[in-house]
Amino acid sequence: MGNQIYTIGREFGSGGRIIGEKLAEKLGIKLYDKELLQRAAKDSGFCQEIFENHDEKPTNSFLYSLVMDTYSAGSYSSAPFLDMPLNHKVFLAQFDTIKRIAEQESCVIVGRCADYALANNPDCLNIFIHAEKDDRIRVVSKRMNITESKARDMVQKKDKQRASYYNYYTSKKWGDSRSYDLTLNTSKVDPDQCVEIILAYRKGMTK
Repeated sequence: MGNQIYTIGREFGSGGRIIGEKLAEKLGIKLYDKELLQRAAKDSGFCQEIFENHDEKPTNSFLYSLVMDTYSAGSYSSAPFLDMPLNHKVFLAQFDTIKRIAEQESCVIVGRCADYALANNPDCLNIFIHAEKDDRIRVVSKRMNITESKARDMVQKKDKQRASYYNYYTSKKWGDSRSYDLTLNTSKVDPDQCVEIILAYRKGMTK
C-alpha cells in the first residue's frame, strides 16, 4: 500500500475543515487546506497572492489575468502553458502540487478538487461533508458573529463559488454522491463520529 490520502469536499459551514483537522490529528498526519496554497506557490514560483485570489473561485476577469500574466516560473515556462489564462495556470500548478504531496506522504487535503487530481490513486479516499442549510447558517452566524441573514448570503455565495470551480475544472458535479466514496451529513452525525466512520470505511477498503 502507498500513502493513505483523504480528500474532503465540503459545503460552507458544514464542518469539513474541523473534521479534516480531527482526522489528521488522530492519524498523526498533515492537513492541507490553505497550507496547500503556500506549497503550490513555492513549487510553481508563482506569488502566493495569486493562489489566494483564485482559491476555489472561477475567474472571469480577463483584465486581471492580463495584468497578472507577467508571472511565470521554472518548469512552467513552456509555450502552451504560457499561452493559458492565468486561472488555468493556477489550477494546473495546484493540481501538480496535490499529486506531489500524495506521492510523498499520507495526508488530509481539504477542497481544491483534490479528489479529481488524485482520481487514479487507489489509496485515496474521497469524502464530501454536507449539512442542512439552516444548521450551516446558524454555525456561520455564530462563528463569524454576523446576522443569520448575512450568514445565509455568505453560505449561498461560498457554495456557488465552490460548485462553479469544481464543476468547471472536473466535469463532475460538486456534492453529487457519485463523485465521492463517502458522504456525511453533519446535521445527523457530529465531527468525532464522522472521523470514526471515515476510519471504519478505510479499514474496510484494506480488507
